Amino acid sequence: MSFHGVIFDCDGTLVDTESLANDVFATMLSEEGLPMTGHEAMTRFRGMKWDTCRAEVEVEMGRKLPPGFMPELQERTFEAYRGRLKPIPGIMDLVSSLALPMCVASNGSREQVEFSLSLTGLLPYFTGRIFSSHDIGVWKPEPDLFLHAAKTMGVEPKHCAVVEDSIPGIQAGIRAGMKVFAFQPIMADERIPAEVTVIQSMSELQRVFKV
Repeated sequence: MSFHGVIFDCDGTLVDTESLANDVFATMLSEEGLPMTGHEAMTRFRGMKWDTCRAEVEVEMGRKLPPGFMPELQERTFEAYRGRLKPIPGIMDLVSSLALPMCVASNGSREQVEFSLSLTGLLPYFTGRIFSSHDIGVWKPEPDLFLHAAKTMGVEPKHCAVVEDSIPGIQAGIRAGMKVFAFQPIMADERIPAEVTVIQSMSELQRVFKV
């Protein structure tokens, strides 16, 4: 298959944020009276829009989260990233040698994406090519973000590759008519559709994209 562009998710695909972020989220939920481990939080909420996460949590708790919960969550998450956040193994080699146009398309805020990429040394590879669902008001699993990114890069969706790790992101890539590669380094999620190519390491993409 010939590709003319590559769209990367950020969290869990370019940078190893998932365990750090979900540990913080689980800790704060536990402090609010909803005991949860980081692993449980990641299993339940990975790749979900924040409003959806909050609604699910509030239904389970039977009350609203305090108004300051989200700002504190972001502050404590960013603090956890400092000095501890690392790029996904092999991703630096891949993006530094990739000849195809590439970008980042994330459900996270632009501030969050830029912060994560800057801490891991990946930001220079994506400067000016960062797309956030917050900017267009539509979140994965809807395909709009990927279609917007492809259009901006000047690449037809059918010639785009999407590299994702979450089910909502994988669904968005499929709905956009793109070829999806699911990064599953430990065990593939059983919900991943058969037409999606599962990879366990980023080195596998070097062969696919012929870098």
